[in-house]
Amino acid sequence: MEEKLLNILQGIISAGIRIVIAALIGFVTFWLINFIGKKIATKMENKGVDKTLTRTLIYISKLVAKSIIVVCLIGFLGIDTSAIVALIASLGLCIGLAVNGALSNVAGGVLIIVTRPFKVDDFIEAQGESGTVVEIRMTNTKIVTPDNKVVYVPNGSLANGNIVNYSANDTRRVDFEFAIGYASDVEKAKEVLKNVLEANEKVLKEKDIFVRLGEHSESGLKIKARAWVNSEDYWGVYFDILEAVKAEFDKNGIKIPYKQLDVHIKNDK
Repeated sequence: MEEKLLNILQGIISAGIRIVIAALIGFVTFWLINFIGKKIATKMENKGVDKTLTRTLIYISKLVAKSIIVVCLIGFLGIDTSAIVALIASLGLCIGLAVNGALSNVAGGVLIIVTRPFKVDDFIEAQGESGTVVEIRMTNTKIVTPDNKVVYVPNGSLANGNIVNYSANDTRRVDFEFAIGYASDVEKAKEVLKNVLEANEKVLKEKDIFVRLGEHSESGLKIKARAWVNSEDYWGVYFDILEAVKAEFDKNGIKIPYKQLDVHIKNDK
């Protein structure tokens, strides 16, 4: 009886030692995988390798490496890994059938990486969301909005929907529409608008500035103005011009109309 208890105790101690060793090996190897992955990603990005491709490849490589380590550690503990592999394959099939949408997201992620409609650090608008792309994962894309909200957009929806990439080109056109009263001097208003646009340092002078009367509306005349800027200067120029035009219109006596209704009373007497 004592011999049996001793054998059981030795088995427990041996299994415990193996578990501790496996846990230490797992901790150290996982840390090394993350450390090496981070170093490789930094080195590749410093050499000019595309950030999107780098992060995606590093993520997949780390996932595969960690999976191999887990299977090896299970074998080290004396568990038959062939049964585990068969179980994982069966679970994979069941999960694949159950999460068809997730698989479409994976396929969408592959399409995004291959076709490259956008990359990390681009400002995009898609699926009702707009923001800067921070990370492209296998199933979703992480976007940070201008008000610092984090949005995860499924890659399946991204790959099959419309995507507006505001960072694809170096320059963008800023469009304005200003209303003036019918009694105001149209030519004077156009001159003021053109001067304001030309005075802004961030407006590209090598491209033509467009200022023309665009519409006769119910309450006033609408003048359309267009100018080109560097993409990163778009919103700064947009708000600067709006403020400057209001101030210049006031100085030059150009009235900005508001909706009004003229009522004429006819007196038959």
